[in-house]
Amino acid sequence: MSEALRSAIFGPREVTREVRPDGSMIIKSTDPLGPYPKVITECLVQGAADFPDRVLYGQRVRDGAWRTVTYKEGLAQVESIGQALLDRGLSKDRPVLILSANGIDHALLHLAGLHVGIPTAAISTAYSLISEDFGKLRHVFDILTPGLIFAEDGTAYERAFEALHLEGVECVISRNPVSDRAATAFSDLCATPVTDAVAQAHAAIDPDDVAKFLFTSGSTGVPKGVINTHRMMCCNQRMMRQMLGLMGEVPPVMLDWLPWSHTFGGNHNIGIALYNGGSFHIDEGKPVGKGILATIANLRDINPTLYFNVPKGYEELLPHLRADKALREGFFKDLRVLFYAGAGMAPHIWDAYDTMAEEVIGQRIFMCTSLGSTETAPFAFCTPWDPAGPGEIGIPGAGVEVKLVPSDEKLELRLRGPNITPGYWRQPHQTQGAFDEEGFYKMGDALKFADPEDPSRGFLFDGRIAEDFKLATGTWVSVGPLRAKIIGHFAPFVRDAVITGHDRDDVGMLLLPDMEQCRNLCVGLPDDASDVEVLRHHSVLEELHGLLRSLASHATGSANKVVRAAWLEVPPDLDAGEITDKGSLNQRAILRLRGDLVDQLYSDNPPRHMVSLTWEMA
Repeated sequence: MSEALRSAIFGPREVTREVRPDGSMIIKSTDPLGPYPKVITECLVQGAADFPDRVLYGQRVRDGAWRTVTYKEGLAQVESIGQALLDRGLSKDRPVLILSANGIDHALLHLAGLHVGIPTAAISTAYSLISEDFGKLRHVFDILTPGLIFAEDGTAYERAFEALHLEGVECVISRNPVSDRAATAFSDLCATPVTDAVAQAHAAIDPDDVAKFLFTSGSTGVPKGVINTHRMMCCNQRMMRQMLGLMGEVPPVMLDWLPWSHTFGGNHNIGIALYNGGSFHIDEGKPVGKGILATIANLRDINPTLYFNVPKGYEELLPHLRADKALREGFFKDLRVLFYAGAGMAPHIWDAYDTMAEEVIGQRIFMCTSLGSTETAPFAFCTPWDPAGPGEIGIPGAGVEVKLVPSDEKLELRLRGPNITPGYWRQPHQTQGAFDEEGFYKMGDALKFADPEDPSRGFLFDGRIAEDFKLATGTWVSVGPLRAKIIGHFAPFVRDAVITGHDRDDVGMLLLPDMEQCRNLCVGLPDDASDVEVLRHHSVLEELHGLLRSLASHATGSANKVVRAAWLEVPPDLDAGEITDKGSLNQRAILRLRGDLVDQLYSDNPPRHMVSLTWEMA
């Protein structure tokens, strides 16, 4: 690996370790947490004074031009919208429910709520636009009892409105109002005259007041309303700035698609831009299929300094960068950070970006990941050093206490600090079960030391405690690391995997295919062939068999030797809880609901479209 790393500012990396008599450990950074704002919109106020004409938000509109809002304009609109929210008597008991995807109106409404102390809740568009039964949407609505509901496009969300009992709830729409439903125009909120009530409400906010709600399904499939306080959001940005000073080395320029209904996009990324006086450009692209084309078009206009994506997004972007010199040069021109989260990064993708950066600018770009959750605001761990490759999650941020509890052969992770949620809104039993007797939040993840002799070398992710299982032999299977290995090994044909083998003799897997890549293997197959025909095509099965054999040949024991595989021919069902609103597979739900498929996979004579190596091992 080249030593030429583009300018990077890091905080201290030393930690302390206390080993308790029960075998648990407490890990802390030696770096004390510095001061941070009471409310993150203080950064908006300061920005409007210091650089009023700097772009705060940008978004491409339908005619192809960019709509922009400056810091000065943003503050004026936030104050007007904040006044409108106060006039309506909204509160944490009657908050603002946001149905729409990322957009400037959405961002301004969110900031207005923060500024005057009225919580908002942006929920996954999957609840409103993909779901057929609207069960999760109604669940969220019933928990929140909102006083106002916002959708940018009334027509797009008409079915969602119809699924809810909206008596007494004001609907606000930016465009395309539904003719038979009364609605307020978003522009009316922006035109509200500001009074002293806005400044008074802002001054009255306590750092531990509810700032917003973020809903997470997790492995249960039931949305939980995670309380995010103002302290959580603000101290989290301070933690990042102390550990990764390069985040604010220059005012950030960002182009980002990650949904604001989730903590990665809605707290972490949009917060970085505001906290560091940056410009946030909304990317309507997606890291799958043709969705990447919108991202490519936007990257021709925007040269980011910080770039955030999921590993699949980096994979999809890579061939376009390789094929287009101008795109490649623009992408790396001002870049300071490449950040990934949500899944493991394949080493060959990591290496490809290193190599390309060196070719374009003569230096590598700092690339890293983090570990956190919606309940941790989300930043909790990162590497204040240049990682040698993917997988390192680093050390805890300033102010975060880590408790590692022995659990079978692993170390269970628990966290305590000012960035940790006080609990789940109106779900006391969920809250009670989330914390231990000392007030540490139980993440459900396992960690292992990169170097057991030196905790300052940081940690590696060691899977989810609840997902691990034992084979019939009593051997533990660590699902998280194995799943990450599978996804990397079977790329680009596999998007995700469910590991099987609980109380059985060997490990198998159910694979979520990348249909476009699998279809490319099927030479001569008609274009209108069904997905099932593609997945059962001899070329696809031969490729799967070869990759499975290769994976098994590198296994070190029965716990990581996968010998059976089947495609998930029927896509995961959001309403059934098989897929979370974040798009990841719910391992436990799929294994429960597709028990017949697993039984077929482990039968003495599995169907021909399932792949098994057991006969080769006999």
